[in-house]
Amino acid sequence: MMIKIIETKTRSEINAFIKFPLDLYKNDNLYVPQLTWDMKGHFSDKNPFLKHADVKFFLAVKDGNIAGRIASIINPQHIRLHKEKAGFFGFFECINDSTVSGALLSRVQNELKNQGMETMRGPMNFSTNEECGFLIEGFDSPPMLMMPYNLPYYNDLMTAFGMSKSKDLHAYIYDMQEELPEKVLRVAALAERKGITVRTIDKKNFMADMKIFQNVYNSAWEKNWGFIPISDEELAYSAGRLKPLAVPDLTLIAEKDGEPIGFLGLIPDFNFVLRHMGGRLNPITILKALYYSRKITDLRLLLYGIKPEYRNRGVDALLFKVGHKNIKKGGYKRIEFSWILEDNISVIRICEMFGARLYKRYRVYEKKISGVME
Repeated sequence: MMIKIIETKTRSEINAFIKFPLDLYKNDNLYVPQLTWDMKGHFSDKNPFLKHADVKFFLAVKDGNIAGRIASIINPQHIRLHKEKAGFFGFFECINDSTVSGALLSRVQNELKNQGMETMRGPMNFSTNEECGFLIEGFDSPPMLMMPYNLPYYNDLMTAFGMSKSKDLHAYIYDMQEELPEKVLRVAALAERKGITVRTIDKKNFMADMKIFQNVYNSAWEKNWGFIPISDEELAYSAGRLKPLAVPDLTLIAEKDGEPIGFLGLIPDFNFVLRHMGGRLNPITILKALYYSRKITDLRLLLYGIKPEYRNRGVDALLFKVGHKNIKKGGYKRIEFSWILEDNISVIRICEMFGARLYKRYRVYEKKISGVME
């Protein structure tokens, strides 16, 4: 058995990196293929993250066949903000073979070590603003939009390499009810009496409202584990990808005296459509997208934040009250609250107050690499 790790340099190698999961998951009904053309852009200089971070992509070849892939990621912004020499791995996919996964992880470990990193952490695709963690509980249902999915043995591959838990991330599911809990309505009424209002976004001024989200998010989450602020370039890039999916009635801004203080964005689970497209974009799959997009019944709470000075004032309850009314109007059946840090007790309590239940758990791993060379 020969295992060779190659860094992707050519267009064909990048294409092989992108398309490897299509083969790996071809018999898995829960896997959601991402559009190949979109991933090609995501792994190119169109993605502003790649302009300031050091990212390398690798393929594992075993006996002449691609058997796995991985990316090494060094984000100077993380090092500066969190004052730790931590590098990351991401976009990991692998056959059930610890020799292959070990070779991939070793390559990243050495890449990070060579650049002075002391901790390897992941998966992060590319940062905490995107997909994070391996699924460890909840393999009985497909992932929602922009949430990870992987084969169950990935967690065994991590422990075999000496990786240990860094942090668990939770996803809660809420089955739509006819009415919100009385406590939520009571707290929302208190917020309204204090002059807090909620409006929907204006798609004609989409970027202006996304700038509001950026401001609220960077203020609300700055003290969270692994937080990376969203830059102007990254906001423009992400907004361009999200705009076709955003529903104004489900994307809400809370204000006090004209000042934005909170943001809530529920996105229809477009993964339901992607599962029928097979990663391809052509006239047939476009027709499928048009057909299945009308049948989406799930939402994911993707964008959420309240400025610290306005917490515990009922802003969240008021956002959910307005959102709940619009969700019912749209005919949606379920909402996923994700992802939530396992120790973010205040947000977990909000999920529980609504009657949402924990239904998926994800794990981010890490390993100390100081002094290690393989």
